[in-house]
Amino acid sequence: MTDLARQPLPLFYQDPQPLNALVHGALRLKDGDYGFAAQTNAAPLTLVEFASAARGYPVVFSQGETPFPMAILGLGADNRFVAEGRWAEGMYAPAYVRRYPFVFIEAGGDNLVLGIDMASDRIVVGGEGGAALFEDGKPSALTEGAMAFCGEFHAQHLQARAFGAALVEHDLLIAQQADARPAGGQPLSLGGFQVVDPARFAALPDEVVLDWHRKGWLALVHFHLASLERFTDLLARESGAAAVAALSKVSAKPRPAMAKSVAPKTEDA
Repeated sequence: MTDLARQPLPLFYQDPQPLNALVHGALRLKDGDYGFAAQTNAAPLTLVEFASAARGYPVVFSQGETPFPMAILGLGADNRFVAEGRWAEGMYAPAYVRRYPFVFIEAGGDNLVLGIDMASDRIVVGGEGGAALFEDGKPSALTEGAMAFCGEFHAQHLQARAFGAALVEHDLLIAQQADARPAGGQPLSLGGFQVVDPARFAALPDEVVLDWHRKGWLALVHFHLASLERFTDLLARESGAAAVAALSKVSAKPRPAMAKSVAPKTEDA
């Protein structure tokens, strides 16, 4: 069995460093592609992305103390929506993926600073290639734009954590696995994720339903449940042939804690 997003968060980042004009003043950023995301089977989502993501991917929740919404990108270990560095035409690319190689990094207390993954092959030092990250010792328009994007992502990230905590508070999540049988191929099984139990969701107290309606959370659950139909589409990408996919309820078992990322710590580690 393959587990959902086995890599520890933050996905993709190998050497995130806080950006500093004195240290990184000569850095430039080349245009790139999505090749860095080709070997992950899931990507985190924020709440504002549910509607767009649910049209193309199963939207599920990670396991752990604070479940987080994730778009499933493959039933095996790889992303079936990236080929030759390009994201599948017409498919929504999650904001978590689009912000790379930028990221917010914790700088003590509640302070966050903009960082970049120095391991990215898009980074060049000096020369004329790419766009400058700093101009005259100040953040360039590119860097300012990245800071705004990451700031909005962080705000949405916090809302997604609150939503996940509410799902746990009301005991709505159940552990599941996706079992699939490609036509003429070997069975596939993906575990390590949770979904909302429709019966428990329908039994929510009226005051909770009203509160969630006002927050927009009821619609999110409906988007999530409808998106589970996308498992069949995903299997077709895995096998390139007609196939059958199904969700199977599994008993929740204790799981090892995810590995901690090395310092510096990003906001979604």
